[in-house]
Amino acid sequence: MSKFENVTIVKAANVYFEGKVTSRTVEFPDGTKKTLGIMMPGEYEFGTEAAEVMEILAGDLDVLLPENDQWQAIKGGESFDVPANASFKLVVKDITDYCCSYA
Repeated sequence: MSKFENVTIVKAANVYFEGKVTSRTVEFPDGTKKTLGIMMPGEYEFGTEAAEVMEILAGDLDVLLPENDQWQAIKGGESFDVPANASFKLVVKDITDYCCSYA
């Protein structure tokens, strides 16, 4: 899906890691939420409350998912799942455009 229709966009940005990771929240009529964002190159660790699917629209990164001991390479057009109440690490190699969907 290349665009969302009939949604509400929260104007205030979500800003993390001194502005190196930013996103905007998109709210859908059925109550679901997604975030659309950009990550600058760097190393990051995130925590989840809800399960999420992180779709990489463009860019290049490595992810270390919970309960894994090997990093996984992810490029634009690929995605990965993160369970609820977990943390995961990213090494972002290029400016990365992403869409995160929450369960």
